[in-house]
Amino acid sequence: MEIKTLQYFVRIAKEESITRAANALHITQPTLSRQIKDLETELDVKLFRRSNHNIQLTDEGLLLKNRAEELIEMSRKIQEEFKVIDRNIEGNVYIGCGETKGMEVIANIFKEIQTYHPKVHFHIYSGNAEDIASRLDKGLLDFGLLIQPVNLNKYKALDLPTFDHWGVIAKKDDAFSKKDYVTKTDLSKEALICSRQVLETDIEENEFAEWFGHLYKDLNIVSTFNLAYNAGWMVKANMGYVVTLDSIINTSVESDLKFIPLEPKLIAKHNLVWRKDHTFSKAAQLFLEKAIEACH
Repeated sequence: MEIKTLQYFVRIAKEESITRAANALHITQPTLSRQIKDLETELDVKLFRRSNHNIQLTDEGLLLKNRAEELIEMSRKIQEEFKVIDRNIEGNVYIGCGETKGMEVIANIFKEIQTYHPKVHFHIYSGNAEDIASRLDKGLLDFGLLIQPVNLNKYKALDLPTFDHWGVIAKKDDAFSKKDYVTKTDLSKEALICSRQVLETDIEENEFAEWFGHLYKDLNIVSTFNLAYNAGWMVKANMGYVVTLDSIINTSVESDLKFIPLEPKLIAKHNLVWRKDHTFSKAAQLFLEKAIEACH
């Protein structure tokens, strides 16, 4: 199984047509069909369901597409690293980031490095902690910027000098919006919309759960989310209150939403993490050194 064959397969999956894929790849349709037939024979599965108008992935095909995209991305990353291995510091740094003020630290490091090393390029993958951890574990990212609570046991971690405040998002015409803060007793009586991350029970120090204390197990959580933008729409639809961080959902003057902090105050710390066995490129090593400097 070759990377090029996997690239052909992924292109067909995206185009849902061997003809369109062949045109995009600048190869003949019979050649492309033969490559996919050989791949199906090698794996002993059917990868596509064919109809008169298009083709769709089977369950096995969907699994292969996910794995193939990871392998293609890893192959590209390896090629890029070895192109610059004997040169001055240049190349690519891959960082997964949650929605957080911690990006200010990261962005300032980017700027400092590019001032002196303009051939270093940075690639940001935005996602929640689960997405970022998965890509870190597969070697697709050099670093992850994570927001507490999160399990750090698998990684080396650097505490960033930034944090977010926890609170709730309410409509501006809601009774909560008249409050300067909300308490756990206030929230224990309401429908809540929470990040799936804060509901994980295998995190050793879940400060969110500790803040609620004995009330945590009885919270009325009507919906969960992994990224907060869509949660704001649920507030507007009167589903409940989003429990989230202060820098994620738009609560500007133009918005009809308001952020109300928790009392007593609860903060979410930020961590820059990386795999314990990860081998850094020169560019990624330089980024790590600058990050350590910024945190001390």
